[in-house]
Amino acid sequence: MIPRKEHPNPQWERKTWRNLNGEWEFDFDFGRSARERELFKSGELSKKIIVPFCPESKLSGIGYTDFIPAVCYRKEINLTEEETAGKVFLNFGAVDFHSYIYINGELAGEHIGGYASFKVDITAFVRVGKNEIFVIAEDDTRSGKQPAGKQSQKFHSYGCFYTRTTGIWQTVWLEFVPKSYVKSCKYYPDITNGILTVTGEVSGSGELELNSSYEGKPTGSAKITASGFFSAQIKLSELHLWEVGKGRLYDLEIKFGEDNVKSYFGMREVSLNGLKFMFNHKPLFLRTVLDQGFYPDGIYTAKDEEELKRDIFLSKNAGFDGARLHEKVFEKRFIYHCDKEGYIIWGEHANWGMNYMDMAAQGNFICEWTEIVERDFNSPALIGWCPFNETWGYKEKETDSRLIESVYRITKLYDKTRPCIDVSGNYHIEHKEIHDVHDYEQDTEKFATYYAEIENGIVLDQVKRKEKDVQPYHGEPVFVSEYGGIKWAPNSVNGWGYGNAPKTEKEFIERYCTLTDILISNPNIMGICYTQLYDVEQEQNGLYYYDRTPKFGDETMKKLASVMQKKAAIEE
Repeated sequence: MIPRKEHPNPQWERKTWRNLNGEWEFDFDFGRSARERELFKSGELSKKIIVPFCPESKLSGIGYTDFIPAVCYRKEINLTEEETAGKVFLNFGAVDFHSYIYINGELAGEHIGGYASFKVDITAFVRVGKNEIFVIAEDDTRSGKQPAGKQSQKFHSYGCFYTRTTGIWQTVWLEFVPKSYVKSCKYYPDITNGILTVTGEVSGSGELELNSSYEGKPTGSAKITASGFFSAQIKLSELHLWEVGKGRLYDLEIKFGEDNVKSYFGMREVSLNGLKFMFNHKPLFLRTVLDQGFYPDGIYTAKDEEELKRDIFLSKNAGFDGARLHEKVFEKRFIYHCDKEGYIIWGEHANWGMNYMDMAAQGNFICEWTEIVERDFNSPALIGWCPFNETWGYKEKETDSRLIESVYRITKLYDKTRPCIDVSGNYHIEHKEIHDVHDYEQDTEKFATYYAEIENGIVLDQVKRKEKDVQPYHGEPVFVSEYGGIKWAPNSVNGWGYGNAPKTEKEFIERYCTLTDILISNPNIMGICYTQLYDVEQEQNGLYYYDRTPKFGDETMKKLASVMQKKAAIEE
């Protein structure tokens, strides 16, 4: 049985694909010498692993949780004459961190970055019949040269750092395409005029046909002659807006010669207006929750598709309209379910662990971030970008580096259709478009005073209170993208959380509801993000346990959801 057998990217799906998940040969490379020893020519590895689960996870069959500097994978596949007649692409959802891809003993490609999806053109390296895939992945979370997110840099997990992930941790698949094919597409919805503009790139030249439909009914098409870059428009016969809680998706068929791609899109627009976040030209208060994308048995990787969908359901049950996907790039299949459910999300990179002053780290981060923005650009659920979270160790004014500003500018060049948060929390640049703050104050009276004078240009978040010269505020929309973090661990004495834990469930409810109501009732705050949806290992400040079982009964959850869904002052 193939684990995670579903197509990894429903927004770019061809019928001619093959899932390579399942058992692979495997071995550790503790000396990082596999390339030097030319293990890719050895013909065999000593262990077995279940892909796409990382070797640290139970689901992989390995479960080794100490530091792993490098790993090797090997798999034999058989290809038919028909499959090798055109282009053959080997796709990886994600491999942490620096991967080398060998086909039949030859280096076919490499990729740097532990979170972005990538593909390797292996057409010139494969043959009809038996072929060998060999992957070497090198990973050093303590080097400072790579984004590592919440992966612990100590042997044990601690605080808000958890079990590491090495090597392959998302689906691996083959794709067989004609020699002339569609390379990429970007979708630009115009809800005012009911038009979808599609730009993209093809390999070859010929007629490109775009056919849209909604719930099986044709809604418009376009035909153009394409060669290289192209642009086309579909005038929709019916306009169905993608809205929060209502993921109205159009199907899109893309035809180019013998190539046929199945995709989808949503008609919605987001922008900023004054202090407000605008969604389909109306003010929307962002009711979101922090989601870190960790799983007890799979670590970075959900056991099955039901686990992906479950987290969205649990979030909605708690009254949230969406999530901030935190210190991790989530798999495309999760984002697909967000698109289906009308569940809004912020896209973020895993910047923790990198040395911001290291030039190699800067290059690694920027290159991978552009891949991430490219991959998820077409998702209607994704309403904004956030490349950095809490950049401790970086003070923009005190260094020669302008990394944060550079990444912000690059993001805005890549995507003019969404807002971009320069840094979630500290430290901000000048000319940002959102003032994003974190605040884990547990004293509700003090908490209220910190945001009482926003109209006077005063925002006293947790960083500003300690360092008065940071966090310049110039009247931008205010997003409190981390607050709460209330520890509630009645089954544990060693769990970690923010501040003093409430002594009773009643006290938890009162604190949660008061903190939330203070922010929702403030007419100068555009949105909030509560920390967090579920516990992760020793961090026990979630609304659900790590295994996603409920911490509270139905009545308590209704109270929490009710205050979160209260009409916000900024929506008046």
